[in-house]
Amino acid sequence: MNLAVIGTGYVGLVSGTCFAELGNRVICVDNMTEKVERLNRNEIPIYEPGLEELVRKNKEEGLLSFTTDIGGAVRHSDIIFIAVGTPETETGAADLSYVYGVAEEIGGTLDDSYKVIVNKSTVPVGTAEAVERIIQKRQPAAAIDVCSVPEFLREGSAVKDTFHPDRVVIGAASDRAAALLNDLHRPLTEQIVVTDPRSSEMIKYASNAFLATKISFINEIANICDIYEADVNAVARGMGLDHRIGPKFLNAGIGYGGSCFPKDVKALKYLAEEKEYHPSLLQAVNDVNEQQNRRMIEHLVRIFDGDISGLTIAILGLAFKPNTDDIREAPALKIIQELEEQGAKIQAFDPVAAENAKQIIDADITYAETALDALKDADAAFLVTEWAECKALTPTQFKEQLNRPVVIDGRNALDAKALKAEGIIYHGIGRK
Repeated sequence: MNLAVIGTGYVGLVSGTCFAELGNRVICVDNMTEKVERLNRNEIPIYEPGLEELVRKNKEEGLLSFTTDIGGAVRHSDIIFIAVGTPETETGAADLSYVYGVAEEIGGTLDDSYKVIVNKSTVPVGTAEAVERIIQKRQPAAAIDVCSVPEFLREGSAVKDTFHPDRVVIGAASDRAAALLNDLHRPLTEQIVVTDPRSSEMIKYASNAFLATKISFINEIANICDIYEADVNAVARGMGLDHRIGPKFLNAGIGYGGSCFPKDVKALKYLAEEKEYHPSLLQAVNDVNEQQNRRMIEHLVRIFDGDISGLTIAILGLAFKPNTDDIREAPALKIIQELEEQGAKIQAFDPVAAENAKQIIDADITYAETALDALKDADAAFLVTEWAECKALTPTQFKEQLNRPVVIDGRNALDAKALKAEGIIYHGIGRK
C-alpha cells in the first residue's frame, strides 16, 4: 500500500519504518526541515534499539522516504496516519492543536480519490469525528473515512512491539475503511479488534490508565511494606501468581514517567470531569505517583539523621526507563530538584539521556562518563533507572568508590543480600 505518516516522533517514525519493512511504500512527513534533512542522512533523532538499521535498509530499498511536502505525501497515499504530539495542557487536557492543524492541511491538499485518514496519536474520545469535520469543511466533496488506530508501543522496545503486538485496535465507521486497515495490519497479528472510533479512542486511554493504576497500587503497597517491615518483592510474586492479577506492572519503585502514562491519566480524568463525573480512582493513581519519587529522598534523610546538606549523591540513570533517551516526566528530574533544594550535590550518569537532561535540568550537575565514575567520592548512590551498566556494578565497586557505603535502590533491581553482605547500607522501596 501507499502510506503517508505525518509526524516523525516515536510513534510516527517507528510505525512508518516498520510499515515499510512489511513492503509498503511509506512517505514520512515533518514540518521541521532540519529534522527531515537529518533523517535523509540516516541520522535518527531518537534512541530506539533497532530503528536506525531499519530506516537505512528501507530507504536504500526505496520503500521509505522523508519530506516536508505534506501535500505531495497525501496525494500519493491511500492511507494517511496522523502521528503528531498531543501534549498536556495546564488543565490536564490533551492539546489537539497539532492534530487539528494537520487535518486542516490534509483538507487543503486532497484530490477526488478515496483516502483513509487514521489518528495514530493518543487523542480524546470524539477526535476522529472532529478531524473529519475539519477536513470536510476544507473539502466538502472529499471521499474520506477518518479512523482511529491507537498505538501501544513501549519506548525502548517500540520496534519489537510494532512487529509483535498483543493486539491491533481499529476504530472505523465504515466497512470499507475497516477492511483496508485490516489488510494493512494482518501481517502483524490475527488479534485485531474492530470497533467504532470512539470506543477505539477510549481503549487507548483505558489501557494506559489501568497499567498506571497497577503501578500506583503496588507502590502504595510498598510504602505500607516499609512501615511493617514486609518485602514488597515477595508480596508482588505472591500476588502475580494469581492468574486474575498477573505479574506484569507489579514492580514497586519510584513511579511511572515518560510521555504516556502521566499525560494520559490526567487527560482521561479531564475528559470525565468535563462531563461532571469525578474519577476518584484516577485522581488517587496520579496522587500516589506524584508522591512516590520522594521515597528515595525520605530514605536518605532517615539514614543521615535528617540533614543531607553538603552530601554528594550519585544519580544512576536519568531517562524514565532503560533503552530510551526520553526524560519527559522522568522521576530523576524531581529527585534532582529536591536534592538540590535540600543542599545536596549531584553526580549523574546515563548512557544515552545525559545530553537531553542537560537541555532541561537547570541545576549544577556533574555528568559522569561511566556509572563507576558517578560513584567516585559520593556519599550515597541512587539507582534511578535500571540500565544494564548500573545493575552490573558489583558490591565491591560500590564500597570502594563511595565515601560512605549507602545505596538506595529506587527500582528494587539490585541484589540486596550481596550489598548488605559487603557492609553496605541498602534501602529499597518496600523491601524488608
